[in-house]
Amino acid sequence: MSDQLRIALVAEGPTDYEIILAALNAILLRPFIMTQLQPEATRPTMGTGWCGVRKWCHDTRLRCSEMNGIDYTLAGFDLLVIHLDLDVAGMSYADCSPEVELMARDWQWESLPCPEQPCPPISATRDQIDAVLKSWLGGHLPMHKTLHCLPAQSSGTWLAAAILPPAHALLVRAECDASVERRLELLPKKERIKKKVMEYRKHAPSITSQWELVKQICTQAVSFEQAVLATVKLGEST
Repeated sequence: MSDQLRIALVAEGPTDYEIILAALNAILLRPFIMTQLQPEATRPTMGTGWCGVRKWCHDTRLRCSEMNGIDYTLAGFDLLVIHLDLDVAGMSYADCSPEVELMARDWQWESLPCPEQPCPPISATRDQIDAVLKSWLGGHLPMHKTLHCLPAQSSGTWLAAAILPPAHALLVRAECDASVERRLELLPKKERIKKKVMEYRKHAPSITSQWELVKQICTQAVSFEQAVLATVKLGEST
């Protein structure tokens, strides 16, 4: 492995790239470059959002099956991060298309929506979505060093935790509230952050500088950090 980590990202959207990049800037002590594989502007047929992540995972599963469990298209990377927001637990395969709903039965994907779980803690919902993601991949690891980034309820919650005072009403039971990201757009002008790439890029450095605070509010930020450090350490020892 070179001094500069080469990280591949599969995410729901471009704003998630900004959030995850800022988190990695706080976590990693070595230089890295991150390439977003999904969504990718030159491959619009893959779609965006969680449905796009689902399609990427299924297509990767097919490639792995054809190539003895290895996806050689990822050979240039040291680490693969697959992102999915935990609010996907409330979604349905029919939200993607009737065809995808049929595919879910044929390929025996884990059910969506997931059975509702008590929250807090968010761990039961996280485990369900982790299982859903693994079912899309069919048990394959696209590459040896793969980890999941599963913000609760969305990556925008991490941004809210970095920007707002800890006692802010929007952060009460933040990981259990699927409306945090949407309500962030409705705050008074001085606090408001619209879900646009330039807006998230402008404010994302606060996630890096306030990462310890983000972890106090968002347990899934802690889980992501632990997964990154463990996976990078694994790569250094092989």
